[in-house]
Amino acid sequence: MPRLCETEGLTDIQTEILGAVRSFVEKEILPVATELEHADEYPTEIVEGLKELGIFGLMIPEEYGGLGESLLTYALAVEEIARGWMSVSGVINTHFIVAYMLMQHGTPAQKEKYLPKMATGEVRGSFSMSEPGLGSDVAAIKTKAVANDDGYAITGQKMWLTNGGSSTLIALLVKTDEGPDVADSVYKNMTTFLIEKEPGFGEVAPGLTIPGKIEKMGYKGVDTTEAIFENHQVSADQVLGGETGKGFYQMMDGVEVGRVNVSARAVGVANRAFELAIAYAQQRETFGKPIAQHQAILFQLAEMATKVEAAHAMMVRAARIKDRGERNDVEAGMSKFLAAEYCNEVVQQSFRIHGGYGYSKEYEIERLYREAAFLLIGEGTAEIQKMIIGRSLLKDYKLKS
Repeated sequence: MPRLCETEGLTDIQTEILGAVRSFVEKEILPVATELEHADEYPTEIVEGLKELGIFGLMIPEEYGGLGESLLTYALAVEEIARGWMSVSGVINTHFIVAYMLMQHGTPAQKEKYLPKMATGEVRGSFSMSEPGLGSDVAAIKTKAVANDDGYAITGQKMWLTNGGSSTLIALLVKTDEGPDVADSVYKNMTTFLIEKEPGFGEVAPGLTIPGKIEKMGYKGVDTTEAIFENHQVSADQVLGGETGKGFYQMMDGVEVGRVNVSARAVGVANRAFELAIAYAQQRETFGKPIAQHQAILFQLAEMATKVEAAHAMMVRAARIKDRGERNDVEAGMSKFLAAEYCNEVVQQSFRIHGGYGYSKEYEIERLYREAAFLLIGEGTAEIQKMIIGRSLLKDYKLKS
């Protein structure tokens, strides 16, 4: 029995859920992942299987048709799925962030309208903050919602929407004019809107166009898109929580759990890279013995396993803090930073252990090598995480005069 990524203190229900997910990954994802990834093909059958498992509603409360599980359960499920194919966990992540934002900040009517259908996967979510040329500077967004007699007209261009084509509900961050009393803070002039649309590409709602998939070096299968708004009309009851000016804080709450998700993905990818390396090292022989018996390779395997375990432990801690109802911005940032960096290091070590075969598309490590790079930037770069961590530490350890 593999000893990496074991989590203490799980309930019988959590253990049963994770066992079912792992079995699904082994039977339905790993055998087809590389073929689908190379073809950049959307994993329709896999997604349908995850719907049947209840993964789309894993954290949605039972009163809305979900399983009502914790962030920890969700993160551990994501870790298992990413071990099979990281793109599949991306299909779930943005959906989950939108559902979480609705759970935490939605009006009763919004929860009743969307959460039951999100739990089954009938409504699929994506969320959108970034814009072309924006990078990590969320405060500089230009997409704007202007109030009118029918609600709001939204105009602007958004970038990097995961599930932009396949989703039917977008949590969209835009600028709104909240008046001179809050003009001192740009963050109070932002609002999250719930945008309904048809799945697919082209004009998916009046005044809303999804041009097509963005071609990427990795993270294939899942659709990543732009979104162009041209006087897209939306009613006032589509403001998340029913109150404008709260959007930035709602989005940051969602991003915190998203960072736990990305941490879990990184652990899953790293764990798979380690599994491939230790298996290959016992089969490949040089100088009359398996390369695993050469000290240079043995030391690398030990380092890889230690990094996987450390990243897993930090991810679990970040999830448990959020589950206690506490803010986990620092812990989520630390977890995402460490897990993404270690994932890339472990994948590179596995790639080197495979030698020339690692460069061949016939071997799975080639796919992991391209996937790992995404985790360095998804849900905020390492530099953003370090800014969040560092500023908080200065507050906690401020010198007393």
